[in-house]
Order: sequence, then structure tokens, then C-alpha cells
Amino acid sequence: MGHRRYSAPRRGSLAFRPLGRAKSPVARTRFWPKVDGPPRLLGFSAYKAGMTHAYLVETNEFSVLKGKEIFTPVTVLDAPPVLVLGVRAYGDGGNGLTCLGEAWTGSLPDEVKGRIKGAKAGDLEKLRKVAQGAAEVRAVVSTLPARSGNPRKKPEVFEIGIGGGTPKERLEYGIQILGKEIDASKVFKPGEYVDVFSVSKGKGYAGVIKRRGAKIRDRKSNKPRRGIATLGAWNPSAVTYTTPRGGQLGYWQRAERNKLIVAIGNDPSKVNAPGGFIRYGLVPGNYVLLKGSVPGPSKRLVKLRVSARKRVKEPVPPSVVEVALASPQGG
Repeated sequence: MGHRRYSAPRRGSLAFRPLGRAKSPVARTRFWPKVDGPPRLLGFSAYKAGMTHAYLVETNEFSVLKGKEIFTPVTVLDAPPVLVLGVRAYGDGGNGLTCLGEAWTGSLPDEVKGRIKGAKAGDLEKLRKVAQGAAEVRAVVSTLPARSGNPRKKPEVFEIGIGGGTPKERLEYGIQILGKEIDASKVFKPGEYVDVFSVSKGKGYAGVIKRRGAKIRDRKSNKPRRGIATLGAWNPSAVTYTTPRGGQLGYWQRAERNKLIVAIGNDPSKVNAPGGFIRYGLVPGNYVLLKGSVPGPSKRLVKLRVSARKRVKEPVPPSVVEVALASPQGG
């Protein structure tokens, strides 16, 4: 700040404060949008395998390249099915959501039993009576990392919202899929837009120059050069939270909106590069191709959710001309 006595440009966005480490490598989804149509799951999960590029036919009617082949980077997600362990009904009394009732499948996998305590096969009829005025219905799901190329052994357990229809129809749908495996193709369609939630790459401690983009001070200025000139005014006699400082860089939860699903398939030979992806390996089964990049390193769990801002009534699958398999990138 130095010679600028009265004001200085803000460094970085306050929307991401505080820049502290995420509590868990599994990102949280705090909101499930409302959708029309029959009941359906509003989200899914996958493991980030890596990135490559593809040639697509541009379908944007406002683009000057409409109808022509375009080069675009794509992210390959390893998307094994998720197992529905339970269903919960939540009521809203004005002070937040409260669980009205829940029901669990009678046969929990051995690797999940140790993570869920007190999970018993609930009385479905009792749940139907309690959940008459439910505000939200959610499914408790578990990932199946053994079906993926990720060497992780412990499955992740989290909730996915159920949308569409009336609360009673959503609850019946949750009971219908209880104990079953759900594939990505039953949740999303190519051409649909999704929001992506993940935890970015962790890079440890970084100074204020790299972390906040502050300017390196002149050579003849007082030391330090790789620091800000002042921590603030005399009064108040404290360092405000808006002052750029050094600290943790990366390993932050991030959400990116409106990612286009390029393709969903179960033939990994269409996306696997010779030798597999760097720091991941081969995708053994189901996969999802997203246009662009997503936060996080390889093997990081990525959550997909129905887009809260951009909806397509009838998704049109993009015309994929070619997916590069010769030179994969780590992502």
C-alpha cells in the first residue's frame, strides 16, 4: 500500500474467505435445486481420472463456429455405480431441516458397517406416515471404489437429494431404489449441464505474492520485497480480515457451475489412453466426459449435481468426432 495513503485495490475476492484448508477431501453439497418431472436423484459422484482433448461439433446457435468441429479440453471421470444405503425425510420447522424419519437397507456391505452406527432396517410404513409433510427427501449412498481404478479401499458415504414430483412420490422413489446400485446413465444424460463440487489441489504454505497476487516491491524499498507494504491503518489497531496475508494455498472446496456432459458410457476403450492416465491408471468401467476442467488432483472424489441455474428441457447429446487417446494429461 505504501504511498497510497487513503485507499488501495483489494487483493482477491472476499467470496472465498477464509482461505483455510477443507475439513475433508470429500466436498459438501449444501443445496439441492427443485426440478420438474418424475422423481429422480439430483446428483452423482465420480473419481477424477485425468484430462485429454476431444473434437466436437459446435451446437451453440450464437457461435460463429456453429456446425463446425472445435477443439476442446475434456475431463475424464471414473464413475462406478453408487449403492443406496438408506432414505431420509426432512422437515423444515423454520430453524433448519430436522430428520423426521429414516430407513436403511437390510444388507449393508462389510466395508460400510463400521462407518454407520445404529443403522437398522426401518419400518417403511412408519416412515410413510411420519414423512407426510416432508420438505426434502434424500438418499444416503455409498461409493464403490472397488469398481473403479482408484486404489482407495474405504467407501465415501454421503447424501444425495431426490427431486421431482410430490414429497410422497419422492419418498416412494427412495424406497424403491433402496439397496440398489444406480449408474450415472440413470441420473444424467449427455448434453445436460451439471454443477461440480470438489476440493482443489493442496499446495501448502504460500506467501502473499503467490497467494493473493500482491505486487513485488521495488528493489530500493524497505524489506521485505515479497510482502505487502503495510498491514493497515493505525486505527482500528488490529489487522483486518481483508488484509492479504500468506497462508494455506489450495485444498479449498470449490464449486464450478454449468459443466456440459459430453458423453456417458461403459466402454472404457473409448477414453483410456495406452498405459492409462498419469497418477491414476486405467478406467475399468463406466465413465463420464465433462467439457473443461474440474477442481482437484487425480483420484479426488468429484460430486455432480443438477445445474441450479442452467436447465435444458431436452438435452441434445454433443456430436463427438474424436477423443484423443495418444497423449493424456494428468489434470
